[in-house]
Amino acid sequence: MKYVRMKVYPRPPKTRSIDRLLISLSLTFPFFFYFTIISLCFSLSRSTLSASTMSSSHHSFLCFIFFFSILTLTHSSIEYLKLPLLPRTTLSNVSSILAADLHRLSGRRTLPQSPLTSGAAMGSGQYFADLRIGSPPQRLLLVADTGSDLVWVKCSACRNCSANRPGSAFLPRHSRSFSSHHCYDSPCRLVPHPTPAHCNNRTKLHTPCRYQYSYADGSTTTGFFSKETTTFNTSSNKQVKIKNLAFGCGFKTAGPSVTGSSFNGAQGVMGLGRGPISFTSQLGRKFGNTFSYCLLDYTLSPPPKSYLTIGASSNDVVSRKLFSYTPFVTNPLSPSFYYITIKSVSVDGVRLPINPSVWGIDDKGNGGTVVDSGTTLSFLMEPAYRQVLAAFRRRVKLPVAEEAAALGFDLCVNVSGVARPRLPKLRFVLAGKAVLAPPAGNYFIEPVEGVKCLAVQPVRPGSGFSVIGNLMQQGYLFEFDLDRSRIGFSRHGCAVP
Repeated sequence: MKYVRMKVYPRPPKTRSIDRLLISLSLTFPFFFYFTIISLCFSLSRSTLSASTMSSSHHSFLCFIFFFSILTLTHSSIEYLKLPLLPRTTLSNVSSILAADLHRLSGRRTLPQSPLTSGAAMGSGQYFADLRIGSPPQRLLLVADTGSDLVWVKCSACRNCSANRPGSAFLPRHSRSFSSHHCYDSPCRLVPHPTPAHCNNRTKLHTPCRYQYSYADGSTTTGFFSKETTTFNTSSNKQVKIKNLAFGCGFKTAGPSVTGSSFNGAQGVMGLGRGPISFTSQLGRKFGNTFSYCLLDYTLSPPPKSYLTIGASSNDVVSRKLFSYTPFVTNPLSPSFYYITIKSVSVDGVRLPINPSVWGIDDKGNGGTVVDSGTTLSFLMEPAYRQVLAAFRRRVKLPVAEEAAALGFDLCVNVSGVARPRLPKLRFVLAGKAVLAPPAGNYFIEPVEGVKCLAVQPVRPGSGFSVIGNLMQQGYLFEFDLDRSRIGFSRHGCAVP
């Protein structure tokens, strides 16, 4: 399932169809091969029935060993990348996380209608990914963000870089493989530019591709759209170098989302969105157009490692039947996001009377539901949120905590002295008959000792969208199948080791 070449621009439909055919054949051929081997072994066993029992057993044992060896070799040939995701913060300061989430989503109201602009500000950026870029490799921490497309890093043009702290910025002068895209390069058409006429027609052969990428809160990164070699470890513990990863070499950043304390030491953003220049779109073409992640509970101490996987792991053929799948929905005004459709919501098995239109996307691009790794809490459109809140208030049997308003939540309960507090069960039915029924720990958090609060917030109609945040996703393996335009999730394969 490995391709020889990687392109950073969308392939024509015919090429993508051929790719899918090759992937399908690569997955189907082994099963025909296994069937043939089993048939031969069965025929051999029948032909030896007239012989001695020892001879028949000997042939059967050899067939089993041969079949098992072929099966192992075939599975081991499937390569994929597994990148650790490092938790940015703990939930010790819930008010700051809530503020960051609200800031991330509030920018959606003034979203420029550009397919190359992220639909959200960076917000809390809860998880970091470790990227090794350049020759020799330089290690940088990037915010893993499913709500944007561009991969970009902070760059420094220094020659004598002894004053730069290692890992504080990418040093292109210290890399043998760095080069900028030029104005006439096809990938340059995939990024927004500072000015429409940024290319000088007279000297365009020597004019680098400049980009200016904006986030919804007005934050920007500006620099040169470039290409570079990245280094990864594959599933077989081999080191592989991916050439020509398209990324932004940012020499100027401005705005609260990409500077200061809110960025928390990151050196850039790893865009995991649906656009052609995202990290997953570029590498996905080489590893089967699938990526997945498993977010573990970062409130544990020490927090367990979460992982981002590019490609399909060797046991996916077996484990895929354990997934629930729901199709993507495309919002033309926010094409980077992974939209899904909520059909209904229930609390303790009782379906809530929520008008289906609440979950739709209107003509202005508002509404819908997004699966987002960069938002911590979950958000529901206000009419749906009020129904959920009322149902929880009716069914919770614990004393209400007076700290709720001060903590920024509408419902908090006192659990002091209660070993196993009984909390209402939340259940989402999605398009495709998929059901997301997370444990209570995914939507109740403990901002202060002995107090648990409903970690869901309202979104006013006409001002944003519903969000399945990373807290709601914890303990699930989420698979993003880009070829089939669907997202799968499973409680299997995502547990604390």
